[in-house]
Amino acid sequence: MSAPPRELATAPAPGRTLHPTHPGVPPFAERAGWAPWSPCGPECLPAAGPTAHLRVARRLAALLGVLVAAPLLLVPARPTLYRLLLRAAGVRVRVEGTLGRGGLVVANHLSWVDVLALGVLAPVRMVAKAEVAHWPLIGPLAARTGALFVERARLRSLPGVVAATAAVLRAGDTVGVFPEGTTWCGSASGPFRRAPFQAALDAGVPVRPVRITMTLPDGRPTTAGSFLGDETLATALLRVLRLPRLHCTLTVLVPLAPTGDRRDLAARAERAIAG
Repeated sequence: MSAPPRELATAPAPGRTLHPTHPGVPPFAERAGWAPWSPCGPECLPAAGPTAHLRVARRLAALLGVLVAAPLLLVPARPTLYRLLLRAAGVRVRVEGTLGRGGLVVANHLSWVDVLALGVLAPVRMVAKAEVAHWPLIGPLAARTGALFVERARLRSLPGVVAATAAVLRAGDTVGVFPEGTTWCGSASGPFRRAPFQAALDAGVPVRPVRITMTLPDGRPTTAGSFLGDETLATALLRVLRLPRLHCTLTVLVPLAPTGDRRDLAARAERAIAG
């Protein structure tokens, strides 16, 4: 099969779509068990742009400067810290709507950018895979802000994570999760796992869907900010740092009442974010 075209920007298809370069992959492709899977990989990314060494060096210096000041910014102005980190990386965040307090925030998952972008909305305790704790930049921030880490290879640990998440929600904290469980390119998307929604049902708190989109400065959707396949965080980070600018829009959608079962609640959230 010939290599697919690698365009700079790819417009997201409405609703749940097949993978753009893997026609044989069904829209809800996943592996058995807890471990999620996405067919999105390097072929979904735009062709490599200029190396932009000066821009990358300038932004790395800016990120370091924000991190040095992080102890002063983390409490109480945590959203400010996340916005400054993204701005230092060349990412501009726009928020449409108001999140509200408490509840389970669920969003589609495109990139490492998403984690920081949700922090712009409000202080959010993220549910994240255990590996994130060891990531530079994001890992220490996640740990300090009370992230709930999941050992995805240990399916038996999942009920404990659901119970811990429900307890945090009952206490009035806002918890964020990416129910797809892994990153997708944006022109394709994955199924929402149901376990996080059980925590919202058990705690009796609303689910707050948030749609995340990434565009170039001229408004064209792009996959350039995505974190896909087996690439490292450093590779995905450097690709963003090389861009002239990346815009990330967070659209806060209508909250969903904690009714029905987790299958129904997950489906409602998925439909809302798919638009």
